[in-house]
Amino acid sequence: MRIVQIIDSLEPGGAERMAMQYANALAARIEFSGLVVTRNEGALDSQIDAKVSYLYLNKKKTVDFKALSTLRNYVIQHNVTVVHAHSTSFFLAFLLKLSMPSLKLIWHDHYGNSDFLSKRPFGMLRIVAPFFNGIIAVNQQLKSWAETRLNSSTVIYLANFSSEENTVSEHTILRGMEGKRIVCIANLREQKDHFTLLRVAEKLKVYDADWTFHLIGKDFGDDYSNKIRTLIVELDLEKNVFLYGSKLDIKNILDQTTLAVLTSKSEGLPVALLEYGWHKKPIVVTNVGEIATLVEDGKNGFVVPALQVDLFYTALITLVANKALRVNFGQALYASVVKKNSEHVVIKQYLNWLETI
Repeated sequence: MRIVQIIDSLEPGGAERMAMQYANALAARIEFSGLVVTRNEGALDSQIDAKVSYLYLNKKKTVDFKALSTLRNYVIQHNVTVVHAHSTSFFLAFLLKLSMPSLKLIWHDHYGNSDFLSKRPFGMLRIVAPFFNGIIAVNQQLKSWAETRLNSSTVIYLANFSSEENTVSEHTILRGMEGKRIVCIANLREQKDHFTLLRVAEKLKVYDADWTFHLIGKDFGDDYSNKIRTLIVELDLEKNVFLYGSKLDIKNILDQTTLAVLTSKSEGLPVALLEYGWHKKPIVVTNVGEIATLVEDGKNGFVVPALQVDLFYTALITLVANKALRVNFGQALYASVVKKNSEHVVIKQYLNWLETI
């Protein structure tokens, strides 16, 4: 097979990481693996495998004929047979399909607000969906949505997967006391609900002020992130909660932490969760999206309802106070990730599915 991944940006984020990881994983398994970035290059470009063919289009507008022509020439030059478009890059891929009908077009839906699908706009998707040869959904809710709203019969649920991190030059040094650091890897977006995390931090400070929270993820400089900063000050958490922005050295960061959390109110299957498991971190997470398909409450982590500060705090305190349980949870989560969400397992499912459509 000769497959190219298309993504709008390589700024660190779940969909962007998965597009890169698909390209990297396929490079060792198929004839040709390419990665095309349409709008914005970003920090993840340093993680692209040397065997992956890379193209940046510098697309300037919704219908950019120069970018489309460059993409078309690239596809012809490399005899690409499958175009795998991630998230909002589907429209450019659709335009390409119009000019090259023999291409197999796959759309990968990473929609993050999957717990609020009733509010999702889909007018353009409904128009272009008949041109998709297949759709990949990152959770069962998105799969059902595509089957009903887009009337698609070739939809597959494929879990996100975790891969070994390529070497990075970045070396983040976390603040706080060693052995008492809690990490949250999540871009500063409303669906990630950092406000619940801050309320938990406020309660934990009373229990033991030495424990600190370390927030890794892109700061968009918007109203949401400004409210986070304001609440940190209002709750007197400047010495307990630290913001670092986007980071690539995830392994290095996780090696410095004791616990990992996600307080999201909506998710697919977060890549951060897989990274936690890959690095054997004990976790407390919310029961949204596909999280409960990987994390069994009380067996390989704690799963609590979203927006429940007290329940989240109680679960977190249980891990704070029990080192043996932390070790057991971390090892059990690692085993679950290897079994269900390893690169080998998911890519095998993906390639087998492509053969059938």
